[in-house]
Amino acid sequence: METKALTRNLAPLPERMRPTSLDQYAGQRHLVGEGCILRNMLESGNLSSFILWGPPGVGKTTLARIIADSLDREFFTLSAVSAGVKDVRDVIDSAKGKSLFSKSAAPILFIDEIHRFNKAQQDALLGAVEAGTVILVGATTENPSFEVITPLLSRCQVFVLKSLEAEDLRSLLARALKEDELLKTLDIRIEEDDALLRQSGGDARKLLNILEIVTDSLLGAGKEMVINNRTVTSCLQENVAIYDKDGEMHFDIISAFIKSIRGSDPNAAVYYLARMLDGGEDPLFIARRLCLSASEDVGLANPNALLLANACFQTVNSIGMPEARIPLAETTVYLASSPKSNASYLAVEAALEAARADKTKAVPLYLRNAPTKLMKDLGYSDGYRYAHDYPGNFVDLEFLPAGMEGTVFYHPQENKHENTLKAYLQACWPKYYPKEK
Repeated sequence: METKALTRNLAPLPERMRPTSLDQYAGQRHLVGEGCILRNMLESGNLSSFILWGPPGVGKTTLARIIADSLDREFFTLSAVSAGVKDVRDVIDSAKGKSLFSKSAAPILFIDEIHRFNKAQQDALLGAVEAGTVILVGATTENPSFEVITPLLSRCQVFVLKSLEAEDLRSLLARALKEDELLKTLDIRIEEDDALLRQSGGDARKLLNILEIVTDSLLGAGKEMVINNRTVTSCLQENVAIYDKDGEMHFDIISAFIKSIRGSDPNAAVYYLARMLDGGEDPLFIARRLCLSASEDVGLANPNALLLANACFQTVNSIGMPEARIPLAETTVYLASSPKSNASYLAVEAALEAARADKTKAVPLYLRNAPTKLMKDLGYSDGYRYAHDYPGNFVDLEFLPAGMEGTVFYHPQENKHENTLKAYLQACWPKYYPKEK
């Protein structure tokens, strides 16, 4: 009873076991090992702004604190969930004020979940980071390429943190049993660790939380506390979610989902759909990606795919979960089982490349509207021929700007529907779409 009362007065085990030095830090040897970049930064004291990108529970916040403590620098911290532009400016003003009266090194500004900052909030950081008023350390579970503005990203290095490996987790377990103020007083024997490691999913915080749940449940059951796969499984009311909709796994699963559809494997696609739904992913996010896949991967090989995907999005938006899983599954299987063509995607990419290469190409005068007399006098619309006035509703007229005549962006691919489109284009534009010999 006294031990259980003690546990209620202690901080959670992950907080009690938070490392205070790189020697205690688990994992990420590619960054903090001997001779590696972050350790070299720390040992030299030559610190520059950087962003830590990785899944939850791998030590992003801990690493920032270790660096600040080791260099004895002032440490400001903001959470992007609750902080606004004013909070950012207040910290920067405070850092500037201190620099006027001190020659100490720039303070560290740690921003947790920096991907949640909008553009205005990120813009507010640019000047201070550029001037070295603060050293920015951002932490994110989202890909910074998508979530951090380019000017800020160009001023920061990005370090990728990985899920902890089995040996890292075992080392963490051993340290917890040996050093934690409560666990070291108990007679705990880990007989099997498979379930502990599997349920943690490479997340140190999750591992320690599970260990604490299991040890709490075993308090008072006997002198020796034996932890094995059965005790771990029975203590957890449900499996700890492996899919993390807010972390790196989010991108891995959605990537596998889309690639399975593109690869025409409905079984794999519906499996990854189930992984996302079971992990609590926003069904509208999935529906939007299905619309994109219908356009990019199925395309004109089956134009009905986009209609079904859009109908799926509307249906999911109307009915919500759990019923939304059914139209999502229907659309997933339909797209994966459809013939594929990315011809439209390739066409617009090629057209964008051409548009960016030369923005000065003028629209031919005969394609321009002439709503005023002056424009008519200048030749606007002169020479335009209305297609519906000609047989087959077609007239041979050049529509691209001068110098681009004959450029072909759209190349029909081999499938039933696009073969029909190809035949029509060959009849209209034999000089651009010649028939195969």
